[in-house]
Amino acid sequence: MKIFKMAALLAIFELWAVGSIVFAAAPGPDLLKARGEAEAKGFIFITGHDEIVTKAKKEGQLRVLAEMEPPNIKASIAAFTRRYPFINLHIQEITGTDAARRFILELQAGRAKDWDIVNLSRDFLGDYLPYLERIDLLGMAEHGVLAIPPKMIDSRNRNIVAPLSRFVITAYNKNLLSAGQLPKSWEDFLKPDFKGRKFAADIRSREVAALVPAWGMEKTLDFARSVAAQQPIWARGGTRVITSIMAGEIPMMLGPYFHTLKRAQEKDVSGSLQYVIVEPVPILPALELAIRASAQHLNAALLWFEWMASPEAQKLADEHEPVSSSVYVRGGVVEQELRGKKLSVVSWEDQANFGGWQAKVFEAYGFPKAAGK
Repeated sequence: MKIFKMAALLAIFELWAVGSIVFAAAPGPDLLKARGEAEAKGFIFITGHDEIVTKAKKEGQLRVLAEMEPPNIKASIAAFTRRYPFINLHIQEITGTDAARRFILELQAGRAKDWDIVNLSRDFLGDYLPYLERIDLLGMAEHGVLAIPPKMIDSRNRNIVAPLSRFVITAYNKNLLSAGQLPKSWEDFLKPDFKGRKFAADIRSREVAALVPAWGMEKTLDFARSVAAQQPIWARGGTRVITSIMAGEIPMMLGPYFHTLKRAQEKDVSGSLQYVIVEPVPILPALELAIRASAQHLNAALLWFEWMASPEAQKLADEHEPVSSSVYVRGGVVEQELRGKKLSVVSWEDQANFGGWQAKVFEAYGFPKAAGK
């Protein structure tokens, strides 16, 4: 009798334990509501991280097309594979506007089926959207299914993630400019001392257009007109100008990206290339990625997105991109550089307008508009 009672008690305990596990694993009402709202809008919404891992194990592979530096690709494959040894990861680099255009044509023609995760060029974002998986990354991040800071994810489309950040600095040659001469504000570029080819400015105008979130359009365009009146050295792209700054040919440049300068500093044996951060600091999302519609390895892709937001992946981005970690990951180089500073954040909502902002700044510089068809 005692044995029977003990067996019965054990059976009851086992049923309670199993029921507790099932209950713990079941999504709560908030998660179920979020899934229902996402599905009503045509989005996929997965409620459990364990489900993602289990399905990723069955998928076993992942193919990524991304604008990443080769050393970062190599290091990231090794690190991700250590974390998820059951996923065979392949990453291929894609760079440049021409490559982006070609890939969009491949998407449109249905010839890009080998890729699970695709790289999105900011200049052509709208062209990609019909060919991306409608999965609610934002909702899954907000409810803790994916360990990704929600601000990394496109708040409009909900299925695009940017795990890195780019921000604007002022580069200068310390042998040509003293500390007292350096600009402490954007308005300092308009001083008489800087008139007449005393600094370089990029005709693409991205760094000045990125001041619109902090300043508004009117003030930004007034500043652009004043910059043009300073008769700067007009250039296209920061890399070439920074090389000239290192060589002592140009004293200073308004607006290259921080990672561009840091890459050049690695080769600057003289230590002449330096930088100053002027506030508000323009900052933009970088490395925009999404899952291709009908991708074969969707769950493995979700684990990749989550890993890219991890401290391990962010550290690799700082080492190899270089210094391109997300401002939303505390402890990364970018977050530390910008901590406590006033920012001009080009948000996801701003992305649709950013090309227009650039065009207006370009016109304010005094360059003619491109002729329409």
